[in-house]
Amino acid sequence: MQVSRVKFANEQEKAKWWASPKGREFVKKQPARKSNQPSGGSPLVAKLARANSVQIALRLPSPDLAKAREIAERKGIGYQTLLKMILHEGLQRAGRQN
Repeated sequence: MQVSRVKFANEQEKAKWWASPKGREFVKKQPARKSNQPSGGSPLVAKLARANSVQIALRLPSPDLAKAREIAERKGIGYQTLLKMILHEGLQRAGRQN
């Protein structure tokens, strides 16, 4: 289905479609697009963005996750990016100690 060909009566109808299971499924099927704009972030964030990543499940205490979200919001980055940065820096530090 090509959404560009769908005509919506109004913005409310359009928003309702995007929030529906059909709309969410459409988004999931779209290929990821690379942004042409530079990230403007730190070199570490840019390096982490370029690195091949593997999805994992990680259980964190609720207060730690809440704190990460709070800090990330203050810094203007996503909390997952913040957690990747902290993990990366901690692993680098631990590697230097041995």
